[in-house]
Amino acid sequence: MYYSRHIEPVITRIAKRKPVIVLTGARQVGKSTMLKEVYKDINYISLSRPLVRESAKENPSIFFDMNKPPVIVDEIQKAAELFDYIKDIVDEDKTKGQFYLTGSQSMKLMKNVSESLAGRAGVIKMLGLSLRELEQREYRKPFMPAFSPAEKPVSSLNFEQVVSYIHKGFFPELHETESSLHDWSDFYSSYFQTYIEKDIKDALNIKDESAFIKFVRACASLTGEMLNKNTLAETCGKDNKTISAWLSVLESSGLIYLLEPYYNNFNKRLIKAPKLYFLDTGLACWLLGWNTPEQLSNGAMWGHIFESFVFAEVLKSYYNDGIVKPPLYYYRDTDKNEIDLLVENGDELYPVEIKTTSDPNKSMVKAFRLINNIPSKKAGIGAVICLAKEVLPLTENVWTLPAQMI
Repeated sequence: MYYSRHIEPVITRIAKRKPVIVLTGARQVGKSTMLKEVYKDINYISLSRPLVRESAKENPSIFFDMNKPPVIVDEIQKAAELFDYIKDIVDEDKTKGQFYLTGSQSMKLMKNVSESLAGRAGVIKMLGLSLRELEQREYRKPFMPAFSPAEKPVSSLNFEQVVSYIHKGFFPELHETESSLHDWSDFYSSYFQTYIEKDIKDALNIKDESAFIKFVRACASLTGEMLNKNTLAETCGKDNKTISAWLSVLESSGLIYLLEPYYNNFNKRLIKAPKLYFLDTGLACWLLGWNTPEQLSNGAMWGHIFESFVFAEVLKSYYNDGIVKPPLYYYRDTDKNEIDLLVENGDELYPVEIKTTSDPNKSMVKAFRLINNIPSKKAGIGAVICLAKEVLPLTENVWTLPAQMI
């Protein structure tokens, strides 16, 4: 089953303004599937096929004579030789929507885009399926804690269904048919091995594969926490320089997100370290050995996995609207006051707490008052995203918001 992706109109919109569209995201989130579904009449070429790739690298001019635009080129970073030819083609012919390029290794891809296609390409980031897409909802706006009653989000999911989705993860293949826990385990085992063998070996010359696997598992175990490179370095026996390089690859390949703290010079007591989120909760569960939804919801990692799920859903709502640098932050100071998520909009900061409770209380939002101490900013409507069953006011300026409705 193909789930319609909320990013589809963004692709169409940008294709009317740019000759090149670059779609990047983790392996198997559905990039090429979506493009082939939306643009059925456009030729599709995959550079994952060795013979096609070698032909493109050795004879790029002939390659595009045989595959004239408009054309979809999958895994474009595997043949960097094509970028200069694409530049020449779009400089000569200003037609919009000529090239649709995808790649699962964003660091390598974006380096080539910035060098050859600056100003010519529209860049779009894509994550796995969202709950909105899985429920086939029409609501597409980027998440904000404040919304009008006419836009009140809806969802029919109960607690068990939400936990099942979080445990399963959001790669489209897992939702095409009913899948068993054996299917789930087989998928992630194969996915991770493919990631190691292809994406990682393309990006890094890793000689100690076991250390890298320990590193990825350590990242999964620290999801929802402030990044501590020393902890990661100790876990896998590497120095901080290596850890920084490995983090960059995980981030560029769409597996993690480093959420920056809200910081300016008004207060030196604010923490500057980013917060680490593992973006697919199913992969995190597999890496950490949470093999059933019941084990997950009763386990020690439930709060952090739930927070990671909520953050990823919020992030998807921005990416799916074409916003590749969302105005999302978190707040923490040296007194350990923390706000899980801040959404910036003009001179307002909208605070969000993320809790596994179904019955939040006012004490959970005490830190929201600290926004009033930030010069030139004021607090917008806040929210506690949790496991409540309906949208209700918690205070005059804070909503209780069920996670499945974001």
